[in-house]
Amino acid sequence: MLGFTPGFPYLGGMDERIATPRLESPRTKITGGSVGIAGGQTGIYPIDSPGVWQLIGRTPVPLYDPQRETPILLKAGNYIVFKSIGEEEYREIEEAAKKGAYHCKSYPKKEGDD
Repeated sequence: MLGFTPGFPYLGGMDERIATPRLESPRTKITGGSVGIAGGQTGIYPIDSPGVWQLIGRTPVPLYDPQRETPILLKAGNYIVFKSIGEEEYREIEEAAKKGAYHCKSYPKKEGDD
Protein backbone atom coordinates (compact mmCIF):
# COMPACT_ATOMS: atom_id res chain seq x y z
CA MET A 1 0.00 0.00 0.00
CA LEU A 2 1.16 3.56 -0.64
CA GLY A 3 0.10 6.42 1.60
CA PHE A 4 0.81 8.61 4.65
CA THR A 5 3.00 10.90 2.49
CA PRO A 6 3.38 10.80 -1.32
CA GLY A 7 4.87 7.42 -2.20
CA PHE A 8 5.31 6.06 1.36
CA PRO A 9 5.26 2.27 0.92
CA TYR A 10 3.78 0.09 3.65
CA LEU A 11 5.67 -3.16 3.12
CA GLY A 12 4.31 -6.44 4.37
CA GLY A 13 6.03 -9.80 4.52
CA MET A 14 8.67 -8.80 7.05
CA ASP A 15 10.19 -11.51 9.25
CA GLU A 16 8.25 -11.30 12.53
CA ARG A 17 11.47 -11.88 14.52
CA ILE A 18 12.43 -8.25 13.86
CA ALA A 19 8.99 -6.75 14.50
CA THR A 20 9.34 -3.62 16.65
CA PRO A 21 6.66 -1.37 18.18
CA ARG A 22 6.19 2.23 17.07
CA LEU A 23 7.73 4.99 19.18
CA GLU A 24 5.45 6.35 21.91
CA SER A 25 5.98 9.93 20.73
CA PRO A 26 6.87 10.98 17.19
CA ARG A 27 10.13 12.40 15.99
CA THR A 28 9.53 15.83 14.48
CA LYS A 29 11.67 15.10 11.43
CA ILE A 30 12.70 11.86 9.79
CA THR A 31 14.93 12.29 6.76
CA GLY A 32 13.51 11.17 3.42
CA GLY A 33 14.92 7.79 2.41
CA SER A 34 14.90 6.48 5.99
CA VAL A 35 13.78 2.86 6.33
CA GLY A 36 11.80 1.95 9.42
CA ILE A 37 9.87 -0.78 11.18
CA ALA A 38 6.51 -0.39 12.91
CA GLY A 39 5.00 -3.56 14.27
CA GLY A 40 5.19 -6.19 11.52
CA GLN A 41 5.69 -3.75 8.65
CA THR A 42 8.61 -2.04 7.02
CA GLY A 43 8.27 1.40 5.42
CA ILE A 44 10.42 3.93 3.63
CA TYR A 45 9.95 7.65 4.25
CA PRO A 46 9.97 9.22 0.76
CA ILE A 47 10.25 12.80 2.05
CA ASP A 48 11.26 14.51 5.30
CA SER A 49 8.34 14.18 7.70
CA PRO A 50 7.46 13.45 11.31
CA GLY A 51 7.10 9.79 12.23
CA VAL A 52 6.96 7.07 14.84
CA TRP A 53 8.67 4.18 13.08
CA GLN A 54 11.90 2.65 14.45
CA LEU A 55 14.65 3.53 11.96
CA ILE A 56 16.91 0.76 10.69
CA GLY A 57 18.57 2.22 7.59
CA ARG A 58 18.36 4.59 4.64
CA THR A 59 18.13 4.36 0.87
CA PRO A 60 19.88 6.76 -1.53
CA VAL A 61 17.15 6.20 -4.13
CA PRO A 62 14.42 8.88 -4.00
CA LEU A 63 10.97 7.32 -3.82
CA TYR A 64 9.22 10.60 -4.59
CA ASP A 65 10.34 13.30 -6.99
CA PRO A 66 7.65 15.71 -8.26
CA GLN A 67 9.94 16.63 -11.20
CA ARG A 68 10.11 13.05 -12.54
CA GLU A 69 7.80 11.93 -15.32
CA THR A 70 6.44 9.37 -12.85
CA PRO A 71 6.81 11.15 -9.47
CA ILE A 72 6.24 8.06 -7.30
CA LEU A 73 8.85 5.36 -7.89
CA LEU A 74 6.94 2.37 -6.48
CA LYS A 75 3.56 0.93 -7.38
CA ALA A 76 1.19 -1.13 -5.26
CA GLY A 77 2.14 -4.78 -5.60
CA ASN A 78 5.87 -4.19 -6.15
CA TYR A 79 8.31 -6.42 -4.31
CA ILE A 80 11.35 -4.77 -2.75
CA VAL A 81 14.67 -6.33 -1.80
CA PHE A 82 16.88 -4.42 0.61
CA LYS A 83 20.60 -4.71 -0.09
CA SER A 84 23.28 -3.66 2.38
CA ILE A 85 25.76 -1.20 0.87
CA GLY A 86 28.70 0.76 2.20
CA GLU A 87 28.97 4.52 2.48
CA GLU A 88 30.96 4.90 -0.76
CA GLU A 89 28.38 2.98 -2.83
CA TYR A 90 25.59 4.93 -1.09
CA ARG A 91 27.16 8.24 -2.17
CA GLU A 92 27.69 6.99 -5.74
CA ILE A 93 24.05 5.91 -6.05
CA GLU A 94 22.87 9.15 -4.43
CA GLU A 95 24.86 11.26 -6.94
CA ALA A 96 23.72 9.19 -9.92
CA ALA A 97 20.09 9.48 -8.74
CA LYS A 98 20.39 13.28 -8.45
CA LYS A 99 21.57 13.39 -12.07
CA GLY A 100 18.78 11.07 -13.21
CA ALA A 101 21.39 8.47 -14.17
CA TYR A 102 20.48 5.76 -11.63
CA HIS A 103 17.85 3.20 -12.49
CA CYS A 104 16.50 0.61 -10.09
CA LYS A 105 16.75 -2.97 -11.19
CA SER A 106 13.54 -4.88 -11.53
CA TYR A 107 13.10 -8.60 -11.79
CA PRO A 108 10.09 -10.73 -12.63
CA LYS A 109 8.38 -12.44 -9.71
CA LYS A 110 9.58 -16.03 -9.40
CA GLU A 111 7.33 -18.98 -8.78
CA GLY A 112 6.94 -19.37 -5.00
CA ASP A 113 7.79 -15.72 -4.15
CA ASP A 114 5.33 -14.38 -1.60
